[in-house]
Amino acid sequence: MKAHSAITTRPAIKAVVFDLDGTLVDSRLDFSAICSDIGWPAGTPLLEQLATVSCLTEKARVEQIIHQHELAGAEAASWIPGALQSLQQLQQQGWPLAILTRNMRLATERVISRLQIPISLVLTREDCAAKPDPAGLRLIAQQLQVNCTDILYVGDYLFDLQVAANAGSLSCLYLNGANQQFVDQANFHINHFNQLPVLVNKISGRT
Repeated sequence: MKAHSAITTRPAIKAVVFDLDGTLVDSRLDFSAICSDIGWPAGTPLLEQLATVSCLTEKARVEQIIHQHELAGAEAASWIPGALQSLQQLQQQGWPLAILTRNMRLATERVISRLQIPISLVLTREDCAAKPDPAGLRLIAQQLQVNCTDILYVGDYLFDLQVAANAGSLSCLYLNGANQQFVDQANFHINHFNQLPVLVNKISGRT
């Protein structure tokens, strides 16, 4: 775990918001395979590229491929080690929790139902502009009656760090062995979810 020195000048956080896939759950989504099925180069940002498709027939084809992969991922999803216990501990301590994901609602609801994820406030890409646009975090802040600066956003990818920065929130990168290149853009990072409750309480001033 680490923090930038500037964090000490900020107010304590009041809520914790999570990314879903790759952070709380492993849905085994293969984004290279999705790009390959569509016919796009590997590494293409899916939602951003989809927004540029003007042909309705082509747009529907691409959406169908993405949906199929997301729904298959929802059926295969399993908990990231320690994530459930971390959520339970944070809830016992009284922390408001939420999820902001780029996934579609149907797949997200399936994952939450299958794994009994104990978070009720969930925003998907149908609810707001997709990350890294800060609209989702702003909506969550409104619903939780906190400021964006009161939020710690936990994720595993660059978009997660960017959405936090764009909203004025703090970010925590969950290191998974393949995302070390993003660590310098995060305010904090953890290697295992058992570290998160300690970190949250530390930066909130509770410990």
